[in-house]
Amino acid sequence: MKNVAITGQGVISSLGMTLPDFSRGLDEARVAAARMPWSDETGGNLFAALVDDFDPASWMDDRTVRGTDRFAQLAVAAAVEAVKDSGIDELPPLRTAVIMGTSMAGAATLYDAQHGYQTGGFDAVPRKLQLMAWPNMAAGQIALRWKLHGPLLTVSTACASSLDAIGMAAQMIEAGIVDVAIAGGTDNGQAKVSGLGAAQFGMTPLDVTEPTMVCRPFDVNRKGVLGGDGAGVVVLERLDHARSRDARIDGMIRGYGSLSDAYHPSSPDPSGEWEVAAMQAAQRQAGLTAHDVGAVIAHGTGTPVGDSAEIAAINQVFAGTEVATTSIKGHVGHTAGAAGVMGVMAGLHAIDKQSLSPTASTTDLDPNIEFQVPLGEPLPLQLDAVQVNAFGFAGQNASLVISGR
Repeated sequence: MKNVAITGQGVISSLGMTLPDFSRGLDEARVAAARMPWSDETGGNLFAALVDDFDPASWMDDRTVRGTDRFAQLAVAAAVEAVKDSGIDELPPLRTAVIMGTSMAGAATLYDAQHGYQTGGFDAVPRKLQLMAWPNMAAGQIALRWKLHGPLLTVSTACASSLDAIGMAAQMIEAGIVDVAIAGGTDNGQAKVSGLGAAQFGMTPLDVTEPTMVCRPFDVNRKGVLGGDGAGVVVLERLDHARSRDARIDGMIRGYGSLSDAYHPSSPDPSGEWEVAAMQAAQRQAGLTAHDVGAVIAHGTGTPVGDSAEIAAINQVFAGTEVATTSIKGHVGHTAGAAGVMGVMAGLHAIDKQSLSPTASTTDLDPNIEFQVPLGEPLPLQLDAVQVNAFGFAGQNASLVISGR
């Protein structure tokens, strides 16, 4: 890909609700997690990194607030920030795509509706239940916000959702189908860390007392997933379209790979074979080799089997190089549908600052690692290109290569 520019970024995260706050939190290795009140029901400790003090009324009108689940509200807020950041005066209605990813979508609304029905009967079920819970409502509300009539799509590929959304949007721009795309992902972490949500998501109470002890990507003592929350959106433009309005260009989408592990519903192939294939496909489309990629924003969930497979994949793809790798899951938790796009923002930040943010909470690296992992503080690097991974349940493997201007 040669014609897809990134001109705007917006993020609503547990590290902050602005891009500078998010980036600063990454560089400071800040862990935005706290013990959840539902822990008392489980006999252990449940931690999550949720967006505190999110007031949707700061970004949308009361009617939209009343008619949406929090996952859509987070998406609209991130989109507002991204469009504002892009400086674009008017989005071309027929030539702007909206492609959003989500994993849980409106599950929190469904939980509440089921509880309402069981305790209060039919009349206790919200009349707008479908409009609040259906997965396409985040993208739909964004299109409504700007009266956009171009392609309107929702991607649900588990934790690869937002990276797939960005990859699909980039392909549309490269093919000349649209000039602009609003793309990213969102998930309401409260749906995952409520008592019911935590149980169905498979979160396990841990015998730890500090948030820094929960999610330790690539650490030999890693224990598992930290639930996360938030949304991220990027504005993509055809390069000449961006230049015609003298836009600031944050980076370029160069290559995208997406394929199936076809191994197990939740566990990756331990060899990392198909993660390797996705990463190499992205590099081939970018016209780059592993030696051209200076850093990887890993999926890095901090799970024993997930990290082992990705370690094997990165070792193989980048054998003989000095690539550096980090994960942001220790900072913001696993934001599921928003994980990939937040990784893209971490990659753009790395290129801009010419340094890679540290992997929060990680102290003792897995001995199988054959690449650099910054710990404690950012690692200075010469970065022209960064690879971003997002791998999800059902064997969803996605990888994106981005570069500087």
